[in-house]
Amino acid sequence: MRLVLLLLWCLRWLPPSWVAAMGRGLGSLLFHWGRKRVTLINLKACFPEKTDAEREEIGRGVFKSLGRSTLELGRLWYAPVDVALERVRIVDRQFMDEWRGIKPVIVLAPHFVGLDIGGAKFSHAYPEAFSMYSEQKNKVFDGALRRARKRFSDATLITRQQGLRPVLKALKEKKPFYYLPDMDFGAKDAVFVDFFGIPTATVTALSRLCEITGAKVIPLITRQTDGGYEARFYPAWENFPSGDAVADARRMNAFLEDRIREMPDQYFWVHKRFKTRPAGEKGFYD
Repeated sequence: MRLVLLLLWCLRWLPPSWVAAMGRGLGSLLFHWGRKRVTLINLKACFPEKTDAEREEIGRGVFKSLGRSTLELGRLWYAPVDVALERVRIVDRQFMDEWRGIKPVIVLAPHFVGLDIGGAKFSHAYPEAFSMYSEQKNKVFDGALRRARKRFSDATLITRQQGLRPVLKALKEKKPFYYLPDMDFGAKDAVFVDFFGIPTATVTALSRLCEITGAKVIPLITRQTDGGYEARFYPAWENFPSGDAVADARRMNAFLEDRIREMPDQYFWVHKRFKTRPAGEKGFYD
């Protein structure tokens, strides 16, 4: 792991176009050695109308985008802050600023490949913000990750092991919460609602947090572009929560589906999004 971090540190010195090209090349290689099977299973389930060749092209694009964003962590983590963020642009900031300091805000940030880079830009622009993260088993990497996430502001980091109590406290203090709820975290605190027409374990914490704190949900989607990254805010959701946790979870998934269709090769399809199944249903990846 130390060698990986050293490599990232060295990459900060290279021109961004070189690093992007190297990352795409690395992704093309990893497509054959990495989670190609999981990715293609996910894509076949979510895009049955596409041909095998079309889905494979999307899958290859996923790995290219992931490879690029991974190598670009060198610049993000180790270059001077102004240099690290100079190729990241925030769009439609007014949707966030409208509620900043007035109401608690949950910034919905789904798992697109630019998630970390968009999160860094957000943290720098809104230093009072906080987020959750999962402690890494490798202590060297865990330390590097924590330093990287705190270098753009004195951001509060809450581990998943701490639970929701510190999250509620921070939200009630009107600190924006950068929240990533679109992974399969198991059946606990989740409901099965459609995601691309597939019953999918979806956490209900988003609507529960809003019910308790009165928070507004403002999505932030980060897109990888030829020139860098674009982090775009969307208008605050109206009539959310609705009082129906299932309907609220479906609304979140529907919003995510629309954004994925705009750039299917930039979503984190390598994750086993359908691993948790309803009782009695065969495993999705068996």
